[in-house]
Amino acid sequence: MKNCQWCDEAFETNISYKIYCSPECREAATKEKIAQKYAQKRREKMMGKKRFCKSCGSPLSAYNDDNICHACEVDPKNVAKALKDLKDIANGKSKKD
Repeated sequence: MKNCQWCDEAFETNISYKIYCSPECREAATKEKIAQKYAQKRREKMMGKKRFCKSCGSPLSAYNDDNICHACEVDPKNVAKALKDLKDIANGKSKKD
């Protein structure tokens, strides 16, 4: 008995070098490896380049695949409003318009 390298399910095989239990697991593992290599190559290309947030202009990390920084993704005004609404709900006040 061997365990599949992808799903960790036990399986029987007559072939000593078989590491996946099914073609589906083999394909999923192959796709994952290709995606990881693609992401690594993208990061390597970005390492020498200066990139800036499209919203605020601050420098972006090579590990940030987006075109905007984390600070611009989350609007502090919306977060404050949501926290206030949650606090009102927790205190028993319902929002009536």
